[in-house]
Amino acid sequence: MQLDRYDQALLDGEYGETKQKMMEILVSLGKIYDAERLIEVKNVQVSGASFKTIGDAGLEWLNSLSGKAVVPSFLNPIGMPREGWESLGISQEFGKKQLEVNAAYTRLGIRPSCTCTPYYFTLVERGDHLAWSESSAVVYANSVLGARTNREGGPSALASALTGKTPEYGLHIVKNRLPEIEFRLADPEVAKTWTQAEYGALGIIAGAISGNKIPLFRGIRPKADMLKSMGAAMAASGAVALFHVEDITPEARFPFFKKHFEEDEREVITIETEEIKELFSDLEPEAVAVGCPHLSREELAELADLLEGRTVKMPFYVFAAAEMKGSCADAVSRIQKSGARVIPDTCMIVSPLFEKRGCVMTNSGKAFTYLPGMCDTVPRLGSLEDCVRVACGE
Repeated sequence: MQLDRYDQALLDGEYGETKQKMMEILVSLGKIYDAERLIEVKNVQVSGASFKTIGDAGLEWLNSLSGKAVVPSFLNPIGMPREGWESLGISQEFGKKQLEVNAAYTRLGIRPSCTCTPYYFTLVERGDHLAWSESSAVVYANSVLGARTNREGGPSALASALTGKTPEYGLHIVKNRLPEIEFRLADPEVAKTWTQAEYGALGIIAGAISGNKIPLFRGIRPKADMLKSMGAAMAASGAVALFHVEDITPEARFPFFKKHFEEDEREVITIETEEIKELFSDLEPEAVAVGCPHLSREELAELADLLEGRTVKMPFYVFAAAEMKGSCADAVSRIQKSGARVIPDTCMIVSPLFEKRGCVMTNSGKAFTYLPGMCDTVPRLGSLEDCVRVACGE
């Protein structure tokens, strides 16, 4: 693999031991995937932010590092809000350790934005090279924004933050972004009335079939938040980091990709409406949770409208980035007037909040996939409107 003078200086330890270790990670990764060189990245999103997932060993490793990020870098959600976590029943032991994790990343120059939706707060353009690690953010950046990033691990993303580089392989290369499997609906008309929950269900099914292949969807016209839900679910049930929707996603509108859509041979899977319906149930939940991935401005406004004049009868948790919560004060106030609680900074999956909670209702295909294994909790899938109705005892 070719290294420029800066790369070699990092590898030789001229910028310190930590950055030398980071460059060793990137060079090793590049050699594994036959990368010819390292390329500059515009920004970085770092996972491994919750103490629940990294534990004492991960915290010890973070505390052993020094140096500062050299490109804009931001942190994934953590296991609790940075403020007011005690009122959620988070233990003092977990809270203390989580704050230590936050401090370690902040010391390294990683902005504590604590969100899985960094694309709402930073400019990402088609063709930008990134080093992002949270699965739903990766698939959104690649698919909906047309940027280029592999699905980085926490250490490799941190290495990119501290060096500004990533190996050029995988989805950084255009020829590797072509679809390998195709999905169609047996009845495309039914999708015209779908909500994010149905698109999440489609993502669960398609992701499990695709694995790490790149899917192409025909015959659907999802909006941005629906694309977010579908992609997040595919990244959870499979390892999908990029998908295309004919005539919708950025690359699907380019002649190069359109040509390959029509000429290349690939397996075509037809999904029946009943397969989608089978993922919905009438289980009685103990709590309702939405915001996996974190809610957009439009989603918060929709939820506020749905909760207007209503009172929730069970715990209703709403997850959004702190910046989004702050910029949507009116919607947040209306939501919390119902008794629901808007929680910043936090991922419901990597938080102790939902561990062994019985049944939790959500509109998220990603949460539906992860809750059983990560939280020992039974999930129920429903639309945002259904979540509100059930939470209000209607």
